[in-house]
Amino acid sequence: MKKKPAKPQTSDEATKRETEVYAWNPERMLKALLSGEEKLEDNWVEKGLPELVDSIIKNYEDFGGMDHLEGKDLPSKKVVIEVLEDLLTVVFPGYLGKTEITKSNMKYVLGNTLTSIYLRLTAEVEKSLKHICRKVKECPQDVCHKRAQVIVKELLEEIPKIRELLSGDIQAAYDGDPAAMSNEEVILSYPCVLAITTYRIAHELYLRGVPLIPRIMSEHVHSLTGIDIHPGAKIGKNFFIDHGTGVVIGETTEIGDNVKIYQGVTLGALSFPKDEKGRVIKGRKRHPTIGNNVVIYSGATLLGPDAVVGDNVVIGGNVWITSPVPAGTQITIAPPEQNIKKQC
Repeated sequence: MKKKPAKPQTSDEATKRETEVYAWNPERMLKALLSGEEKLEDNWVEKGLPELVDSIIKNYEDFGGMDHLEGKDLPSKKVVIEVLEDLLTVVFPGYLGKTEITKSNMKYVLGNTLTSIYLRLTAEVEKSLKHICRKVKECPQDVCHKRAQVIVKELLEEIPKIRELLSGDIQAAYDGDPAAMSNEEVILSYPCVLAITTYRIAHELYLRGVPLIPRIMSEHVHSLTGIDIHPGAKIGKNFFIDHGTGVVIGETTEIGDNVKIYQGVTLGALSFPKDEKGRVIKGRKRHPTIGNNVVIYSGATLLGPDAVVGDNVVIGGNVWITSPVPAGTQITIAPPEQNIKKQC
């Protein structure tokens, strides 16, 4: 006797089945708890666990690239974040960081803090450089250590310049937000200050060819603020990100002076060109260029190197731009049609 073909499921039936399978509620949880007689196999810890260890070790061999078992030549994420916090103390004494700095102890605290930063960051930069150097197996003795010393020295010497730029960024935030009551409020509470400060520090390391550490810094602050600024971006003076959540600024983005952007703005890339082996070609200009005195409102998306925005432009919310925008223009989208119904 032939089996009758199964009746095709309607979308409602399929949805109901998925809900029955995947949606937990207290009754189902209790039923699952009481329905089984599960118990751990005898001697699993003594017998089964060693077998699992062997299986995981084999997995390490089969799927390489996800482990770093020797522990060499990788910076410590923990140490890098601690160094960043100490740098914030130096940049904003009395506001950010864990160490209290006063006029009476300023010279002593700064001397100790900068010495500690220099020693710890040099060690982490050296590990980062060795990580790259050993990949090509061309690492002359001590070259990474000497280069690390120079890089960290140059970063610390850039602190006055970084503070000068940040002074303009903070003033731009105060002037650009009617809700800001003081510069103190901006420094202590605005997420853009933490994001932009970290960017300006990480950018100096990026410019000097330091791998890994700039991204550790920027992604740490990304996780705290929701603002994603790649250390490779070029950002001018008096930069303000209002609200900030969901902002993305890609590696080859260029931003002029006196630019203000709102939450949810993406300065990103289009699909990437690939080589003959299908691998993404890196090292090319992929992101937009923004001129001076530009305002970009929330949800705007600008993609690709052809999205070159001239000076004195206003870009409205939720627009999509992949081509040049002439100077002195304003771009908006037509308001959506609203359909208002009276509730019964």
